[in-house]
Amino acid sequence: MSKQTYTVCFCFTRRFKLAVAEAPGEIRALFDSYSENGIMTIDQLHRFLLEVQGDDKATQEDAEAIMDSLKHLSIFHRKGFNLEAFFRYLFGDDNPPLSPSPKVHQDMTATLSHYFIYTGHNSYLTGNQLNSDCSDIPIIKALQRGVRVIELDMWPNPTKDGVDILHGRTLTTPVELIKCLRSIREYAFVASEYPVVITLEDHLTPELQAKVAEMVTQTFGDILFCPGSKHLVEFPSPESLKRRIIISTKPPKEYLESKSITENDNGSNKVKDSSEEGAWGKEVPDMKDRFESFDKNDMEDGEHQDEKYLDDQLQPNAAPEYKHLIAIHAEKTKGAIKEWLRVDPNKVRRISLSEQRLEKTVITNGTDIVRFTQRNILRVYPKSTRFDSSNYNPLIGWTHGAQMVAFNMQGYGRSLWLMQGMFKGNGGCGYVKKPDILMKVGPHNEVFDPKRNLPVKKTLKVKIYMGEGWYLDFHRTHFDLYSPPDFYARVGIAGVPADSVMKKTRAIEDNWIPAWDEEFEFPLTVPELALLRIEVHEYDMSEQDDFGGQTCLPVSELRMGIRSVPLYSQKGEKYKSVKLLMRFEFV
Repeated sequence: MSKQTYTVCFCFTRRFKLAVAEAPGEIRALFDSYSENGIMTIDQLHRFLLEVQGDDKATQEDAEAIMDSLKHLSIFHRKGFNLEAFFRYLFGDDNPPLSPSPKVHQDMTATLSHYFIYTGHNSYLTGNQLNSDCSDIPIIKALQRGVRVIELDMWPNPTKDGVDILHGRTLTTPVELIKCLRSIREYAFVASEYPVVITLEDHLTPELQAKVAEMVTQTFGDILFCPGSKHLVEFPSPESLKRRIIISTKPPKEYLESKSITENDNGSNKVKDSSEEGAWGKEVPDMKDRFESFDKNDMEDGEHQDEKYLDDQLQPNAAPEYKHLIAIHAEKTKGAIKEWLRVDPNKVRRISLSEQRLEKTVITNGTDIVRFTQRNILRVYPKSTRFDSSNYNPLIGWTHGAQMVAFNMQGYGRSLWLMQGMFKGNGGCGYVKKPDILMKVGPHNEVFDPKRNLPVKKTLKVKIYMGEGWYLDFHRTHFDLYSPPDFYARVGIAGVPADSVMKKTRAIEDNWIPAWDEEFEFPLTVPELALLRIEVHEYDMSEQDDFGGQTCLPVSELRMGIRSVPLYSQKGEKYKSVKLLMRFEFV
């Protein structure tokens, strides 16, 4: 349709022209430079791919394939691209910002500690942490997205003769362990063939541990990785563990008593919508601010509660077949910080820290954490007061080398978008190799310090030309009852504190196809750890701005040149039509 009509106050109507997407001036100028008499030939397109798009490996055959892919369109000219066909190619699905054929391209033969691993927290919960249902469905969804670490909390069932999975001492409804194990077996490798780690929280008697061992062994059979030795001297590589299941837990211990949450807790089981989650989620906390303003009182959430075990010793009567399953041993963080971050040359291990304890520790011992994670595994998990299943800034963990930054995958918000963006890298296999800067040791035993200001390595120049597709994916009154939407975009970087920033365009009024044509520059000191954040919102003068789409992309894998950038919903689901036309350059 060419016009849209909006009714105002039941009295009169407003009519707006529905604009048609047109090539921006810079695109028209580029077409003129690489065409002749209004037609771009295969040779000219090939030259454009090399010189503008930065596709160094582009061949004549690639250019021909691009033209062939658009031959079905009525706008195609038999001798080559006219301007409209060229514009459609640039703004089409075959010109994405990351590789159009995602595949694993990083070295996968290093030890597990050399990788960031896509990690879930309380993977069985369908909603909040207090009274939602437990199910295998969230586990299946996580595995289908490429998540590689699944967490299960094991408790005796009501009759004490079986094992349930639930969030202990809450009103969450349980699901049987065997159901979760069977779903993991079925869906573990649908999105990635690289290993799945199951982290277990064990609240069981030795008799039930023996039952768990039997269930795990029977369910996974030969794909279960059991190293045999009590402790590994070095972790195996993801390549050597393809299509294997790994069990990671602390050896059986007694849990500290903690206050139970019951129905008599004066309504404490009632969960309100988080004030932190607006139309699109709270802004990701700035690491710089956290480092400068951290209050010791922030630790009260769980200085002692996040480590639930009384000691590190195995129960003498713990089921031996259960202990035999543990491939990645988790240990308690007891004593002085320097002690539990000590690197043991004779064994590797995993430790867990709450987000708050990590924030405190990086202030005083940031480089010790980086050094520890060069050989050992650090798991970070959400603080206990995140009843609404919200998340935290994952960069605090990643910039210090933490491999398992555990997230509540059932929610949404900016923090989760960063997580999803990070693991779009390396073909979406759930393992992203840590950059060399996190693994290097200097001549004086020095390691990377995220808080240190480093010189700018490169500058990313981002131009956002325009967007389209909302009028196809949303009802005409979704954003505004009385007129077309007023879109603006936010573009920025999430990375080390010195690189993190957000900028925004002006709002384009009453237009379903906004043309911003604005450019931003982002100096990067550690581009290897940088994520490009892109959001679109609809300006609302009287209420909260509406959400219009988002994406997050690893800067290290961006394809340079002019690209069509698809946007995603709050929950990370790709929109059918909504996309932006953007240009990326390193200067």
